[in-house]
Amino acid sequence: MSASRRSGTTDELGPEEPEPGGAELLAALLDGMDAALCAFDADGVVTHWNREAERILGWSAAEAVGRQGFAGWAVRTADAEEVEARLLSAMEAHGRQVHEFALLTKDGGRVLVRTQSAAVRGGDGKPAGVYCAFSEVHAQIDLERSIALSEALFENASWGVVLVDADLRPAVANEHAARALGMGRTALLGRPLGELLGQGVEELESALSHVLAEGAPPAPAEMWVSVRATESGEPERRCWRSGFLRLASPLAEEPVPLGVGWLFTDVTEAKQTEQDAAQLRFRSQQLHRAARAAGECEDPTEAATVQLDFALAGFADHALIDLVAGDGEPVRLIRVAATPAGAPGPCLPVAKAGLPVRYLEGHPAPQCVDRVGSVRASAGTAPPERAREWAAARQWPEDSVHALCTVLRSRGRTLGVVTFLRGASRTQFERADATYAESVSARVAASLDLAGVLDAG
Repeated sequence: MSASRRSGTTDELGPEEPEPGGAELLAALLDGMDAALCAFDADGVVTHWNREAERILGWSAAEAVGRQGFAGWAVRTADAEEVEARLLSAMEAHGRQVHEFALLTKDGGRVLVRTQSAAVRGGDGKPAGVYCAFSEVHAQIDLERSIALSEALFENASWGVVLVDADLRPAVANEHAARALGMGRTALLGRPLGELLGQGVEELESALSHVLAEGAPPAPAEMWVSVRATESGEPERRCWRSGFLRLASPLAEEPVPLGVGWLFTDVTEAKQTEQDAAQLRFRSQQLHRAARAAGECEDPTEAATVQLDFALAGFADHALIDLVAGDGEPVRLIRVAATPAGAPGPCLPVAKAGLPVRYLEGHPAPQCVDRVGSVRASAGTAPPERAREWAAARQWPEDSVHALCTVLRSRGRTLGVVTFLRGASRTQFERADATYAESVSARVAASLDLAGVLDAG
């Protein structure tokens, strides 16, 4: 029996006789523990010695049990008295005693160990012996470092850390992650990810499921998500660079998944800057291509529509050209060119040009002429039927949801308006879009002025 002597052990350390098989059960329990365990009776004789103690020091239970203390075999002779005094002092103390000292291995090596010892009392309440648990100090230090690292990640890390369980629900989250998700650390625990995130939640859940099944991906993933809990109440769209770690229990022989460690940092500003730079390069290239293509057109009106065709790529779905007719009030605008309403296509002259478009009062196009600047309009998040009514009332294709009107000016004169339109699949026009549209309109106006379209109107 590796953990203790077969006879005398229980009487020395406890008041009751074990049930049949109790000694074997106790031995099995002691041998199955990860900590090194030994015990001494009141006279300092070793009564128990488990397999982890065998592994650390090399002495088997048969060699250790029955010896008087550690003197002459497990500690140096010079240190034996001090070590024995420290261990047996636990019989007179309350609670556990922690000590560090060097023990000798069977092959003559020295191992620095940290011990925790406590008294074992008999039925009369008097000390009957001492039990001692010990481990190598470097293993203890590794454990403490792991705990310290874990606590530092959760308390002081400058990126979000979330432990997601096997049901894909947050089990633990650090302060940074809680702020990013717009909730307190305890409030978000156990919630489905769909309650925390809107856009991007399917992609995130797919990544977490893959990690649980297959392991971590080779590189971080950048995900665009929208956070539901914001101060304004509107979902906030963010880009998070995310890394994943598959967590498995170290206590099981076969890896048992405990969940996924999800680490993320917000790279929204960097990605937005990167996208803006790429968009600016693309638009500059489009303007350059448009100028070259327009330069090959013999008809200036064709050159103007070619400019719009290049401008629409990646920018808008439709474009309309309205020219000012006369100098009277209110402003009258005549449709001279447009892209097809039903499907993508080139901007072409309107066959029935010459009749003013019946725009309602407050329409963005006449406003654009009055202000000599850009005007933006949008149906927002209106239902599809309402959005179609909104577009039809403004004389725009029915799939239009967002509009940007820019004035056509050449040589100090206002020629008309170019209207750019986007569908529901695109975002609203922004200030940067207006700057680009004004550059396009200036080129279109120059071509129309050269063609004499204004005088014809």
